[in-house]
Amino acid sequence: MFQVMLQMALLIMAGMLWQRWAPSHITALSHRRALTDLVFYVLLPALVLNILWQAPFDLSAVKIALTAVCRLTVAASCMWLVLQLLQRLTTVNRAQQGALMLAATFPNATYLGLPVTSEVLGDWTHEIVLKFDLFACTPILLSLGMLMAQHFGHAEQRSHPLKELMRVPPLWALLLAAILNLCHIPQPVMIAHALHTLAGGVVPLMLIALGMSIRWDTFKLKFMPLLLPVCAIGLCVAPLVTWCFAQWLGISGDTLTACILLAAMPTMVFGIIICERYHLDGALYAAAVFLSTLLSIASLSVWFAALQP
Repeated sequence: MFQVMLQMALLIMAGMLWQRWAPSHITALSHRRALTDLVFYVLLPALVLNILWQAPFDLSAVKIALTAVCRLTVAASCMWLVLQLLQRLTTVNRAQQGALMLAATFPNATYLGLPVTSEVLGDWTHEIVLKFDLFACTPILLSLGMLMAQHFGHAEQRSHPLKELMRVPPLWALLLAAILNLCHIPQPVMIAHALHTLAGGVVPLMLIALGMSIRWDTFKLKFMPLLLPVCAIGLCVAPLVTWCFAQWLGISGDTLTACILLAAMPTMVFGIIICERYHLDGALYAAAVFLSTLLSIASLSVWFAALQP
């Protein structure tokens, strides 16, 4: 697992280097947006449609979604308690509180979880990742997560969570896949081949896009007292509680391993956009992404070893 994480780190590093030394005819931000838009609007929906069109929608899907909800609930609750303690010891403004809540609560289940679980367990985990993320993490992020950001921050124009959900192409792909699946419509060979080809670009481009999104320059030692609780909760505490909960639900074997690895993923990158929209502390959030992603190289290796029978 550690070797796999180092391989992932090389692709992430490639993205970081591209962000720094990209050709100057367009800005590094434009490079990143073009790549992330390609993944978000084309490749990831193709992967969702390709996998979930034929995947079973049964009780296991509900268990995976509940496992994800458990992870989010535990992380948010722990971070809220930590913030109550920090406010007694030091000054943490509302913009920082909102950024820390988002950073601790939402894991990078797709952009890092998909390639990691695929590499160590196999491509069959794509189904687990998509159900973990699209059945729970993404809808909660774009509903309760947005409301959380509105509570701690402010914005000139507040958006309705339902409208935000309607703007997510992978969720539209999920809806279409569910309809085709439940209606037992077979997947034509030509369409299956096209979707499989598009889906093949998701993993490497996700890792490169992740590297281009990490802002290592925002990391400052003065942030450490705020960042360490985020990393401890997201990489250790929440996955541990989720492990117990998943076992209680009856999840076992490689499916359990995949779910806990997803629960142990570092801070998701997309939260930076939410921080910018609602004027939360984007630099603090970006530092959480950087530090948690760096520490996850070791923590995910430990989790994988602990989950082996």
